[in-house]
Amino acid sequence: MTRRFVRERRRDPYYRAAQREGLRSRAAFKLAYLLERFPLVRPGDRVLDLGAAPGGWSLVAQEAVGPDGRVVAVDPRPVTPIPGVRVVRARVGDAGLAGRLTEIAGGAFDLVLSDMSPRISGAYATDHARSVALVRDAVALARAVLAPGGAVVAKVFAGDMLDDLESEIAAEFERVRRTKPPASREPSSELYLVAIGYRAGSESAARGRRHRPLGL
Repeated sequence: MTRRFVRERRRDPYYRAAQREGLRSRAAFKLAYLLERFPLVRPGDRVLDLGAAPGGWSLVAQEAVGPDGRVVAVDPRPVTPIPGVRVVRARVGDAGLAGRLTEIAGGAFDLVLSDMSPRISGAYATDHARSVALVRDAVALARAVLAPGGAVVAKVFAGDMLDDLESEIAAEFERVRRTKPPASREPSSELYLVAIGYRAGSESAARGRRHRPLGL
């Protein structure tokens, strides 16, 4: 970690606010923005958080679903325990993971979150392609665990593969939008794909989802 990076981070208002409010990471503000802008979650919902470490998104999700909801956080790295959140040490794509997750949650999920990011190589085309692959992995898992009408939010780096990726996702959801939360650093190429209204469903979906306005 360079001294310049440390200085810039300390000047970052979102980083300082996250430290002050105990949110674990500035990324918490990104999810808070997305939940405010889009109709993604309600109290009592089930949420799956992929790439959860250090746990900032899980904290926000748990607050959103309340005591009657369930949040399951997945990451190969350790996550400091969060009250009301079940942490699973695993990688997306591990055999049997989908069944394990729905069993833990007690049914299909209403929202799948992915803030997964590739190991940065410094080669933009490579990093973009790796981020697209991670989104595809997240969507593949979502197909097995997401309730009909559910939603997916996934981080991706902008690039020439993005249009095709969005088209693939749009084939299975009622609406797909791109957005960049204010908490994303201005120079960063990251953005989020928000897909609402899962159409395909799956045999593993143990319950339906109440209709909610798409608001996109």
